Amino acid sequence: MDELIKQVTDRAGIPADKAKLAVNTVLDFLKTKLPAPFAGQIDTAFAGAKGGFADVIKGAADFVGAKK
Repeated sequence: MDELIKQVTDRAGIPADKAKLAVNTVLDFLKTKLPAPFAGQIDTAFAGAKGGFADVIKGAADFVGAKK
């Protein structure tokens, strides 16, 4: 998650504490919109677990029937 916060800080030109708040707000929002099996993986994905956020997105796409 530190990498994402750094990118938000750099691209938006805001302090790291504000970027962290923004990132956490977006992640909390996503957790309310994703199906339960994937919403629970958001924290794990951004904690640097194996697979990471890309696997969460792929799983969500597979769940809703998106094509590769």
